[in-house]
Amino acid sequence: YKPQMQRFNVGEDCPVFDGLYEFCQLSAGGSVAAAVKLNKQASEICINWGGGLHHAKKSEASGFCYVNDIVLGILELLKYHQRVLYIDIDVHHGDGVEEAFYTTDRVMTVSFHKYGEYFPGTGDLRDIGAGKGKYYAVNIPLRDGMDDEAYESIFVPIISKVMETFQPSAVVLQCGADSLTGDRLGCFNLTVKGHGKCVEFVKKYNLPFMMVGGGGYTIRNVSRAWT
Repeated sequence: YKPQMQRFNVGEDCPVFDGLYEFCQLSAGGSVAAAVKLNKQASEICINWGGGLHHAKKSEASGFCYVNDIVLGILELLKYHQRVLYIDIDVHHGDGVEEAFYTTDRVMTVSFHKYGEYFPGTGDLRDIGAGKGKYYAVNIPLRDGMDDEAYESIFVPIISKVMETFQPSAVVLQCGADSLTGDRLGCFNLTVKGHGKCVEFVKKYNLPFMMVGGGGYTIRNVSRAWT
């Protein structure tokens, strides 16, 4: 199995473990099921805290992510929605989702993340999409120590303008909790309240809304943020 594992980048930060297949089924299936619920108008908001694995690529596991449930969920939403907005407030850049939709104008990806000598090392301000997708990838690279006030002063005007210009008919929000203060792998200083304000701001647009989990490595903070 070793050549296949190397081919798909399984190992290192994405090891094989008992129940891996079932984990991927639950994570990816949850986001697809959430999208189906929204498409059928059976719910206005759907949540999959077991999802949000935004680093996985089409043929590559990466950054603790094996299958990109977000991409699968958005593809399901695109069956019924002409334009879908993806917002990522994890401390790490949502590279897998951006890559999947880099050349389409039907999905706009907006990622707020720590940039520089930091995993995955992508998400430059100048990365804006390509072909039909040019200007449909928005990256907001941020410095260490972002607190609630600073984050909100950036998040609100950018998302307001994106909503106004892109006019999506559905929204997916990746709620990575590693942007919270005290996270073992993070470097921002958001409180649970500040993190929640981002969710509230997006929710007020009253669009079909999918929320997924993501990173978060100080478990007590993750549980506070997602409950």
